[in-house]
Amino acid sequence: MHPPTGTQYDIVSGDLTATVTQVAAGLRTLRLGGVDLTEPFPVEATPPSGCGIVLVPWPNRVKDAAWEFDGKTQRLAVTEPARGNAIHGLLRYRPYDLVERTASSVTQSAAIFPELGYPFQLATTVRHEVGPGGLTVTHTIENLGSGRAPVAIGAHPYLRVGDVPTADLTLTVGARTHLDVDDRLNLVGESPVAGTPFDLSDGRLVGELDLDDGFADLPVIDGEVAHTVSAPDGRRVVLWADPSFGYLQLYTSRTLATKPTGDVALAVEPMTAPANALNTGRGLRWLEPGESWSAVWGIRHDGF
Repeated sequence: MHPPTGTQYDIVSGDLTATVTQVAAGLRTLRLGGVDLTEPFPVEATPPSGCGIVLVPWPNRVKDAAWEFDGKTQRLAVTEPARGNAIHGLLRYRPYDLVERTASSVTQSAAIFPELGYPFQLATTVRHEVGPGGLTVTHTIENLGSGRAPVAIGAHPYLRVGDVPTADLTLTVGARTHLDVDDRLNLVGESPVAGTPFDLSDGRLVGELDLDDGFADLPVIDGEVAHTVSAPDGRRVVLWADPSFGYLQLYTSRTLATKPTGDVALAVEPMTAPANALNTGRGLRWLEPGESWSAVWGIRHDGF
């Protein structure tokens, strides 16, 4: 059998194991002593609803799959046909090259060459490493072109706590601002979360939520932003990120292909820029020729 996500890289540290895929440098499994910390998907499947994939050189959506650069309209492929947008970057279906592999880590690279709607050349790497502190993912992007290049980074893990129904988990997110969108999920404004159902700072049961929403103004504590799901028995899974991941997308799916219909799954997506950043410039990083940039996020566990 040839897996549709390419070569599978298993990495191990003690009881913590992960499987990383060649296609999209995706996180297919993350387990502690056999207990799932993220939603897995079968080796014979493609990532359902973006499960575990890397989002580069932009996360989320580009409205109408078009944006302006140097006075010219750049037209991307429409990869979200139902809404007429481009979504989740250029690498979600592409294989990465192996750079380095150890027992506890794997580093992969993928090149982006000038193409329809994105006339820039980049070198990208993703390093997944497991250790006593959990999973750490390091992204690096280098501009190989002769002019400035706009970039942003995101990831698409779905969190869980073993066999505890995701609906019974409590989600805690300290974001102070909700990113308001239209019916095509394109950014139209923002509003404070205080006093609204989008205030997750005190925790909300996932089963009560219906989200495909972006958030900003994430509090930085001890040098990181952190988002937590907690089980009734006290076990917690925390997605943390360095402060460059100043935005977050939360998505509750009740149709994830690997779960019974109606069962909720929760994507907690760290992003360095929000939806439509190529048009608004918000959170976008412009790399000068030869400049590189790294950003780090990870998943840790507590109470297991």
